[in-house]
Amino acid sequence: MKEFTIGPDDGGQRLDRFLRRYLSGAGLGSIYKIIRKDVKVNGRREKKEYILQAGDTLTLYIGDATLEQLTGDTGKAGAGTRRGGRPGNANSRKARRNFKIIYEDENILIADKPFGLLTHGDSHEKKNHLANQVLDYLIETGQYDPRGSRTFSPAPANRLDRNTTGLVLFGKNASSLRALNAMIRNGGIHKYYETVAFGNIPEPIILEGALTKSEEQNRVKVSGVQVKKASDPACAGGSPDTDRDANGSADLSGLRGHVNPDGSRDIRTIVTPVERFSDSTLLEIRLETGRTHQIRAHLASIGHPLAGDFKYQTRASAGFDRRLKEATGLSTQLLHSARLEFCDCTEPLEYLEGREFTAPLPPGFQRVLEFL
Repeated sequence: MKEFTIGPDDGGQRLDRFLRRYLSGAGLGSIYKIIRKDVKVNGRREKKEYILQAGDTLTLYIGDATLEQLTGDTGKAGAGTRRGGRPGNANSRKARRNFKIIYEDENILIADKPFGLLTHGDSHEKKNHLANQVLDYLIETGQYDPRGSRTFSPAPANRLDRNTTGLVLFGKNASSLRALNAMIRNGGIHKYYETVAFGNIPEPIILEGALTKSEEQNRVKVSGVQVKKASDPACAGGSPDTDRDANGSADLSGLRGHVNPDGSRDIRTIVTPVERFSDSTLLEIRLETGRTHQIRAHLASIGHPLAGDFKYQTRASAGFDRRLKEATGLSTQLLHSARLEFCDCTEPLEYLEGREFTAPLPPGFQRVLEFL
């Protein structure tokens, strides 16, 4: 038998979802059987839909050996993470830190991700990625104790590709991470990127369309592209034709969650030219939907692929990319997550309302601008 108290970072979730995270080695059928026969909350049987609260006492009538197998717990408390980012063995090797901190408080951390670093691990890199680096930093500075939560560890709320640089948001506790995820999903955080695109884009435009992802090819296709003239919207805005609520805020929840009959997802990208060169344009991009490769594929679909983006380059842009590679060494897409605006904040992050955070252009981006 094991008995423990639900902490703040484990509260607020359904009993079955808590157990699926905590007993990660158990199948869904086993989880439901455990709920029926082997678990009590505050001394009572509860249904799978029960919402755990901080301070609840949870008792598992499972033998120690079986519990260790289902949780992957070695019994050694301390730093490090198990697979999936949960607390694990103190003897695990720490990830080498090479990110910068743009902002930090008791609830969130905003990291400046360098070129070539994954946000999350994959099948090739399971240790030295940004999520693990931030986790190790928080453990080392005493801001996160792996023993304090059974199912939660600090994690990123947004993701950048390996070769995209710039701002990544982390929630340090469960309530802050939930708030960040909801704010991004509902348009409460505006994300701005900087890039150089092939060709001349003379005025601000809004790009719309539908995006289909091919997992096998790791690329996307954009169809039904529409180009509209627009001014870059202010923090309260969205595009001119976006539905708004009673307070005037943009309502993009339907656009973000909608899946078309063919499996594609609607996308919207706001493009603002900053500086024009002889055969390219420095752009600021605001994402109103955040799909895989959205900026890269959306701009390529109108004949303006990103500088160095050999995956989505056009026949016309191939020579431009070749010159940049020879002159500056650029061999992948030039894309930087440069600015975040907090525009519609919810608990416990109301104090961030109206705040803006920026990340400086990395050296490789600066070399390209100097060449152009």
